[in-house]
Amino acid sequence: MAISDNVSMFYSAKPHIFEKAKALRNNMTSSELKLWEHLKGKKMLGLRFRPQHPIDIFIADFYCHPIKLVIEIDGGIHQTIEQKEYDIERTAELNNWGIEVVRYTNNCVENNIEQVIKEIEQICIKRQSEISQSPLQGI
Repeated sequence: MAISDNVSMFYSAKPHIFEKAKALRNNMTSSELKLWEHLKGKKMLGLRFRPQHPIDIFIADFYCHPIKLVIEIDGGIHQTIEQKEYDIERTAELNNWGIEVVRYTNNCVENNIEQVIKEIEQICIKRQSEISQSPLQGI
């Protein structure tokens, strides 16, 4: 992998973030595994999603680089005030890089997976259109 690939796709994530991401990939939650079944192998519009993907100091639950989309699956801890504040700041940081972040709760994934998949598909179509029309496309 070229250094430019590391900077662009991983946003200069450090080795310890890659190690943590690997550990998380090996211990995905049941909700993450359920969604992963629908994303892996380019099942979503032929797009490649990566599970537990390093982005700078963060690890995204799922990331699709060509359309700069992060999908997060939130457990109960995300209901605390501190975690909500952190999530808002984290999303803002990712947005600064042109990455869109969408969030689903564990409960939503577990009980409404078909609706979640439909929503993600629509978001992917929208992102593909936005990126293909961007004046920065190809840079």
